[in-house]
Amino acid sequence: MQLKGVRWWVIALIALATVINYIDRQALSVLWPDIVEDLFPDESALERKQIYANITVVFVFSYAFGQAIFGKIFDWIGTRLGFVLSIGVWSIATALHALAQGALSFAIFRAILGVAEAGNWPGATKSNADWFPTKERALAQGIFNSGAAIGGIISIPLIAYMTVFFSWQMVFVLIGVIGLLWLIPWLILVKSPPKTHPWITPQEREYILTGQQSSVSTKSTEAVEEYTPTTTELLSHKQSWGVIIASAAIDPIWWLFVAWTPLYLNEVYGMDVKAIGIYGWVPYVGAMFGAWFGGLLAQNRLKAGWNTDKTRKLTITLGCLIMLPSLLAMSSPGGPTTAVMIMAVILFGFQTAIGNVQTLPSDLFSQKSVGTLAGFAGMAAKLAVAGLISLVPILTADGNYTTVFVIGASLAVIAMAAVWILIPTVEPVKAKAK
Repeated sequence: MQLKGVRWWVIALIALATVINYIDRQALSVLWPDIVEDLFPDESALERKQIYANITVVFVFSYAFGQAIFGKIFDWIGTRLGFVLSIGVWSIATALHALAQGALSFAIFRAILGVAEAGNWPGATKSNADWFPTKERALAQGIFNSGAAIGGIISIPLIAYMTVFFSWQMVFVLIGVIGLLWLIPWLILVKSPPKTHPWITPQEREYILTGQQSSVSTKSTEAVEEYTPTTTELLSHKQSWGVIIASAAIDPIWWLFVAWTPLYLNEVYGMDVKAIGIYGWVPYVGAMFGAWFGGLLAQNRLKAGWNTDKTRKLTITLGCLIMLPSLLAMSSPGGPTTAVMIMAVILFGFQTAIGNVQTLPSDLFSQKSVGTLAGFAGMAAKLAVAGLISLVPILTADGNYTTVFVIGASLAVIAMAAVWILIPTVEPVKAKAK
């Protein structure tokens, strides 16, 4: 049996996994107003916010650790089994949230969830490198990233709606089961890499493998062997640090809204879970369109004859420049409708940029090193996220989020600078002369 466009089915399944990933991680923030009334009825508003921040920081630290670990795991065992391990564990961890009785038990279950969910990103980056030629990688990454946005769009109203019929405990169980069901089509479709996959057509196999060749040819047409650095060598290149720092700067902007939008709407505008379900999904519509736009823009420019360096830097810079004034505008957004619309613009800019940031490891290094660099970049990003999230209760003790949004704008500038300064040219990195 042969199936046309197997690579697109693979990335569609990974995008669906990302939708599930975001439903699972968003559940806590959306359900939090109900959870605190049940488990923390005597704490003040500030104490409740601090408990939530502490639990979220545990999740993010675990997520950071998980990205470094899973980057190696995906390089070792491949994407097929890597995703089985990642989504299987995170789905079980989500269901276990139903057993939480306080901050400690929530933190334990969030830690397991964080480690396992982290595998989705280095896994997707490696799958992108395995299944797509260079010129299609930004679009593939955009499709994958749109899964995060669609997950945000779906999760907030879905979870709010489920609370009409189910307790918060049962909501966690039901969304955990969804992830386990995803494993069935994944194991059926992703039998092996494209080089040996039994369903892929010869034309698609040749298209993928030929388009992945990053080696340059000599005049005698002999190909130069791809450079596969050790971990120490990988971290000795400034290009690697460009990816790591750019990721560490830009990622907290996304997480600021993922982690705090429901609580922001609850605190600033007095919304309950059902009202959050009406407003909270809007920013992710901007994110979804940004993911598609960033991928299509990069693909369009590459087809027009632009090189990878010019294309990646243009798209990343454009996304950051969209975020910059919008983040500053959040200092005084007015009513809730205006606020969520500005958030949508911010997340549009973020997704325009992030897909191209995430393709940088596969632009710079061979496939055997992509997961490792993506994992280190993800770990650095989540450490930065944990730092910002832990500061939010302190910086917003009076209910004013201006300082947080100014910090976000500064991070957008740092991300641009890291790419332009530390990655002089986006091209395959060569071994240092000895």
